[in-house]
Amino acid sequence: MSGQDLPGEAPSLDAIERHARQVIERLPAALRAHLGDVVLLVEEEADVETLASLGIDHPLDLSGVYHGRPVGEKSAFDSGGMPDRIHLYRQAILAEWCETGVRLDDLVTHVTIHEIGHHFGLSDDDMHALEDQVAD
Repeated sequence: MSGQDLPGEAPSLDAIERHARQVIERLPAALRAHLGDVVLLVEEEADVETLASLGIDHPLDLSGVYHGRPVGEKSAFDSGGMPDRIHLYRQAILAEWCETGVRLDDLVTHVTIHEIGHHFGLSDDDMHALEDQVAD
């Protein structure tokens, strides 16, 4: 195997975050307007507490998670809590990329849209339609 056959370095946390933010920028303005207070975090892997709360044994089995209340369930009386958060997990995304052969940018788009979909309480069909809408 020659040097040019070797893949480049795996993308950094920052590179994955940049792509996720580009995905968000391609969303329809009406949806973006409701994401202003949602925090996007890209981390190496899910923490033990998150995995336990979801009944997941291994951190590579969770590529992203939404922490918060979907828009339709929020109340004017909600205050003082943590902001809604979208977490993307680099190691799990990279593992899925290696296992599936799906283009990495497509995979990050998929995970980002999926977690945004949870924020809006979207169905899987709606999430897929939104993913198609923001595709390059």
